[in-house]
Amino acid sequence: MFLEKLSNLPGVSGDEGAVREAIIEILQGHPQLEWRTDTTGNLLVRKNGSSSPSRRVMLAAHMDEVGLIIVSIEKSGHLKFKSVGGIDSRVLVSKRVRVGREGIPGVIGVKAIHLQKPDERKKPFKEDQLYIDIGAKNKEEAEKHVSIGSYAAFDTECLSFGEGCFRGKAFDDRAGCAVLLELLREKNSLSFDAAFTVQEEVGLRGARVASYTLRPQLALAVEATAAADTPDTKKEQSAAVLGKGPALSFMDRTLIVDRGILQSLIEAGERTQVPFQFRRATAGGTDAGAIALSREGVKAGVVAVPCRYIHSPCSVLKESDLQDTVSLVRAWLEAIA
Repeated sequence: MFLEKLSNLPGVSGDEGAVREAIIEILQGHPQLEWRTDTTGNLLVRKNGSSSPSRRVMLAAHMDEVGLIIVSIEKSGHLKFKSVGGIDSRVLVSKRVRVGREGIPGVIGVKAIHLQKPDERKKPFKEDQLYIDIGAKNKEEAEKHVSIGSYAAFDTECLSFGEGCFRGKAFDDRAGCAVLLELLREKNSLSFDAAFTVQEEVGLRGARVASYTLRPQLALAVEATAAADTPDTKKEQSAAVLGKGPALSFMDRTLIVDRGILQSLIEAGERTQVPFQFRRATAGGTDAGAIALSREGVKAGVVAVPCRYIHSPCSVLKESDLQDTVSLVRAWLEAIA
């Protein structure tokens, strides 16, 4: 699959161009596919199979990732920043980043522990106490490479490790993008629309425009969701776990899932013996929330790849869950067709 290639690319919300270009490159040479880019930067792809579903179907996965944006350049040459999307500032200290279109290497810094007062050591650092160090000697030197408004993405290489796992950045939602690419490139009779959306992490903005354009009647957001199968989480509180297949949502902050779609996903999994689980949490939101409210309304659902440590510089997922997500969504599309 294409997870590694997509994960390694920078694509903070509002700056998804590199990811979009890579997806278009992957789609080249497939005569069943037609695509275009809309005004907001969404990549809209049509797969023209021989079978046409009775209702227009849309799959969505967002290209953007959480990251940082430069808001000032200090006299010392250090860069002050603000988060783009939901990031816990406690995970940022000492992390490597790439800044701007040139990918200038940098490190997120903070006052060393030796220089902190005793009460400072007891509190987590806030975002305004952090800065990015690009090795510049002063403001003038830094301004040769970086400007206010430049983006900074985490500098994390995607690698396989452990028992069939991947670690890397931006699995939310490059995992979903990888799933859509697999389904689009398959040689079969299925017909559907796929939207690779922008700016999901800052308000589901791209999906709102894409669904207005595509006018679907049924839709799935293919996402990554928080896996909480870690030592500090009780089993009954774990939203999803690695290795048990994609997670199906009942509801989240933006959507109560259409029960007909949920039931059809369950039936597709049972019929094809693809493992799946239920997402035992209602926090967060997905593109499905915006799609469901488009025009006269759309029946929408969510299928998500369980992923540990999302919205951080490095996440973990299991390859089998990624493959099972492809299989489940394919089975659902076949049932509709």
